[in-house]
Amino acid sequence: MMNDASNTNTMKAEDTPELRKLYEDFEAEHLKPLWTQIDDLMPVVPNPKALPHIWKWSKLFPLAERAGELVPVGRGGERRAIGLANPGLGGRAYISPTLWAAIQYLGPRETAPEHRHAQNAFRFVVEGDGVWTVVNGDPVRMSRGDLLLTPGWHFHGHHNDTDHPMAWIDGLDIPFSYQNDVGFFEFGSDRVTDYATPRFSRGERLWSHPGLRPLSELKDTVSSPISAYRWEHTDRALAEQLLLEDEGQPATVAQGHAAVRYINPTTGGDVMPTIRAEFHRLRAGTATLPRREVGSSVFQVFEGRGEVVLNKQTTKLEKGDLFVIPSWVEWTLQAQTQFDLFRFSDAPIMERLNFARIQVERGGQ
Repeated sequence: MMNDASNTNTMKAEDTPELRKLYEDFEAEHLKPLWTQIDDLMPVVPNPKALPHIWKWSKLFPLAERAGELVPVGRGGERRAIGLANPGLGGRAYISPTLWAAIQYLGPRETAPEHRHAQNAFRFVVEGDGVWTVVNGDPVRMSRGDLLLTPGWHFHGHHNDTDHPMAWIDGLDIPFSYQNDVGFFEFGSDRVTDYATPRFSRGERLWSHPGLRPLSELKDTVSSPISAYRWEHTDRALAEQLLLEDEGQPATVAQGHAAVRYINPTTGGDVMPTIRAEFHRLRAGTATLPRREVGSSVFQVFEGRGEVVLNKQTTKLEKGDLFVIPSWVEWTLQAQTQFDLFRFSDAPIMERLNFARIQVERGGQ
């Protein structure tokens, strides 16, 4: 195998009228010779067009509030959702080549009408309560720290049952589905099918009991049947990992770093076929080892203060801030206080297609 840079451009031909005519004829027939673009198509390591970027919650939320005052929610635009556009991706509202993230804002007593689409979606709530998302007719309470799922082709709408607004983040696989031409969309009811406000949804009542599976639901599902992963369970799981670490019983992914993955209880795999969701807690003073991964990730700070180092550039973070890590960009987290972060990624896609690769700098700490 010859990967040495000195071997590149060995096929460069002498510029002649005949060669220029050959290239003109290629263009006329919609052809592109590999030898003129191999460095771009087959780089030695991933060379993402997406850029690492940080969005500050202190700027995002006021903009969402202004949109709430000026832009109605309803048919046509469907959602008052503001997509985070990666500055390296040409103006599209893509946070990475495979992932979409947005802040969605719903005003007092507002309803976002029902629809469904092939794309998989979730919602994560960093602050607030009072909205119910109705998924296939099942009203699901949304509250701080909750992860809520809307798998592909599930009808869903939202209703705010309070006199105050609420905002949250949406995550979807829109860019992946768009590039691969797999998208479908269908309108549902102009309202939502159930305005009830139960404390727990039907999906939770069936599935949110540790280690237990209803005998009426023995068929495995592609996406998780749990409609809401509640903060009290996530918080307790992370706290117990750190307590076990204190007792000398290894339970964390690294010293001072607890983490959990949200899973589909029918398979033990990811909550949805294209999106992985995790939650991380770092003790004050903890830093992760520098690492690179194939695929892209998005983090949102849930609580605490810290820093992220992206390609050697350090940025301070606080509650609500979001950042994207493109493929093969080196990153590190550093906690100033206890540092809680929600993470989602395209890891299921990369793993199923056998593209996944991770590099950890063991001497970096």
